[in-house]
Amino acid sequence: MAGEQSLDAPSWYALIGRRGSTSLALRVSLRVAAFTASAVAPASRFRVRQYAPALSKADIDVSEYWTGLGSYPPRSPWLRPAWLAGTLAQRVPQVAAGWGADVTWFQREMVSTLVTFEGFTRRPRLLDIDDAVHLFRDGRTARRLARLADLVVVGNEWLAEVWRRWAPAIEILPTAVATDFAPAPLPERPVIGWIGTASNLRYLTKLAPALAEALRRFPHATLAVCCDQAPDLQGLPVTHVAWAPEIERAFLDSLTIGLMPLDDTLWERGKCSYKMLQYMAAARPSVVSPVGMNATILAQGDVGLAATSFEEWVAALSRLLAEPATAEQMGRAGRALALSRYSIAALAPRLAGLLHRLAK
Repeated sequence: MAGEQSLDAPSWYALIGRRGSTSLALRVSLRVAAFTASAVAPASRFRVRQYAPALSKADIDVSEYWTGLGSYPPRSPWLRPAWLAGTLAQRVPQVAAGWGADVTWFQREMVSTLVTFEGFTRRPRLLDIDDAVHLFRDGRTARRLARLADLVVVGNEWLAEVWRRWAPAIEILPTAVATDFAPAPLPERPVIGWIGTASNLRYLTKLAPALAEALRRFPHATLAVCCDQAPDLQGLPVTHVAWAPEIERAFLDSLTIGLMPLDDTLWERGKCSYKMLQYMAAARPSVVSPVGMNATILAQGDVGLAATSFEEWVAALSRLLAEPATAEQMGRAGRALALSRYSIAALAPRLAGLLHRLAK
């Protein structure tokens, strides 16, 4: 999501000491310099920042560095040279500061789709990948980054298969989801919901005909979307909730069913199912496209339903709307799976072990 989210830890922004940097523990045995995309990029928050409080308890101090000009270049080609120059200028002192750490941690590349100062950072280097970024620039950037890294950590098995061709060592670490709360009961009036960024609304838009049919069959149900941009769902009545960190938990609690539609292309196979994991952590069943990691999670427990065609989407939504006991049971199973395999408590020790091993 484009904005700060509520995480397992207390508010991170109370801990920020200067723009582009955060630091936690004062006395630690291992210092890590983490280079991330921005203060609000989802991957920065979920793949790096939300781990830092747990890592500090394992004597690992994570100092995070990002730029203030955004994760991606502006749409206007006229502004891109200035954006690139400004981003590189901000990275120079960060790279120098990173030499005081024991391990360098990259969340993707330092500048979108380019290799820039990565080779000037201190080794050992951990590269974290949670999307199919190897599809950009014919994979040239990915191959160069892999050669510069001592360990590549990826979010799912499909990404591991891709990066094994180039990386000296690979580890799979799913994206962790916050679970430090008690899920709310299902609402009395059923709500079908979707949460995400505007860049992914295209998946939801394609689902509009199936949603319309499900709402026609169950007129007491409603549709809600939490996003930084209002959706256009072909005239469907929808409650739009503007995304903000303080309302995310309440939005998930308001749902009966979560949605995660996807296309089936190489790009989607690189996704790490974070939306689905959010629904599971909130004890909500989901209806998802069985693509990539979504299919993997569905195979791990009775946590939701798969759908690909119009008919399958309508049938899956209808079943969960008609059978609240089934929806509740799947929600409980999803919550249990999130706690055991995908929570920060479950994954932070693995990450701590990788960082300590890398530093030896």
